[in-house]
Amino acid sequence: MQYKTTIADIARELNTTPATVSRALSNHPGISDQRKRSVQLAASKLNYKRNKVASSLRSGKTHLIGVIIPSAEINFFGSVVHGIESIANIHGYNVLLYQSNENRDYEEKGLESFLAARVDGILVSIAKGTIDYSHFRDIKKRGIPIVLFDRTNDDLGIDSVVIDDYKGAFLATEHLLSQGYTRIAHISGPQHLKNFYDRLKGYMGALQANRIEIDPSLIYNGNISIESGKQGVCHFFNLPNPPDAIFATEDFTALGVLSELKERNIKIPDEFGVVGFANELFGEHITPTLSTVDQQTIQMGRSALDLLVELIGNKEIYTQRQQKIVLDPLLICRNSSARTREINKLN
Repeated sequence: MQYKTTIADIARELNTTPATVSRALSNHPGISDQRKRSVQLAASKLNYKRNKVASSLRSGKTHLIGVIIPSAEINFFGSVVHGIESIANIHGYNVLLYQSNENRDYEEKGLESFLAARVDGILVSIAKGTIDYSHFRDIKKRGIPIVLFDRTNDDLGIDSVVIDDYKGAFLATEHLLSQGYTRIAHISGPQHLKNFYDRLKGYMGALQANRIEIDPSLIYNGNISIESGKQGVCHFFNLPNPPDAIFATEDFTALGVLSELKERNIKIPDEFGVVGFANELFGEHITPTLSTVDQQTIQMGRSALDLLVELIGNKEIYTQRQQKIVLDPLLICRNSSARTREINKLN
């Protein structure tokens, strides 16, 4: 029978006590980060395998994290989950993934499933169909650590990790202006979700900063889909004075915009400019390649998980403060908007 390394073996290796090793492996806040790292290194060296069942019984923790995403078909969310899992493994957590399909009822069922699994904490990006947030308030009231990412709501008093959506939209709109486009339209997303609201405000802010009057007819209320992008173009081209560029609230909407413009034989970017948001994987593989705003997905996932682990380790801070981490957006300039042919990355 193969010998299994124990906590006592790690303690002997580091000349410390088994209790210290146990607390370090459990990410106890009373153990220094340096000590935690040395214990993790020794555990890896000695090929220590944690008995998760016994550990759960002793600590009351399952070492499970629940993650709800709106759609697995959107590469953005897959990339965020990759960032989450990369840190979860380091902290000894396994990830349970649930897809809401942009539906509030599914979102609530996901939370119920996580409660049944007794997860230690929950990460959520809110579905576009969610207007009633009572299920999130219930989770917070129960004292279960929860962190929102990307799609959030500040009124819930829940910790969150987001990109600076206002700044990203401002950069995208100002980029179109710098390329010589003079009449820029916007296809928005659901305005009850803060990130899409902030992107609309960023678009408007860039126009105002450049002393351009905001034309309400150049704002089309979309629903973050390819079809929404196509419908937006049809709406704009029925105007007496159509736009010569569109900033789309996300990349699938932008993809619909490009598709409809091609149907109309409009030359991109010479006659018309397009910028999306999210830096979906397809953007650099279509023709023309899509200018967009990168949301630092891997860092978003890592930051969200780190924030959640902090809450799990010290639930008192859960009721004492609301923390919001805001990441910086990155403008990615490609062929769909680069009239000057200066295609590069701008911060």
